[in-house]
Amino acid sequence: MTVSKTHDAHSVTAKDDVATLVRDAAEGEAVTVRRGSDSLELTAVTAIPAGHKIALRDFKKGENVIKYGSVIGAASEDIPKGAHVHVHNLEGLRGRGDRR
Repeated sequence: MTVSKTHDAHSVTAKDDVATLVRDAAEGEAVTVRRGSDSLELTAVTAIPAGHKIALRDFKKGENVIKYGSVIGAASEDIPKGAHVHVHNLEGLRGRGDRR
C-alpha cells in the first residue's frame, strides 16, 4: 500500500508556471505543490487565498504565465516565486486582438 502526501496546491501539467492552492497560505508558510507527477516545496512570499494561484518560478514583467499547459496571460509586473498570481499582477491575453 502506498501512502500519498497531501499537497497544498496542484498544477495540471509539469510545464505549468503556477499552481492552484486548495487551502489558504499565510505569508512565509511552506507550501507543498503537486506538479505533474512530481512534488515540490516552496514558501508563500505573500498571503494567498484558497483557489488562487501561486508562482512556481520568478517572472519578469511581460513574461507569459502557463496554467493548464497553455498561456493564460502575461505578468503585468515582476512576480517572485511563491507570490500570489491574480488580476493584480497578471494581464489576460485571451481574446485580445491587440496582442498575440
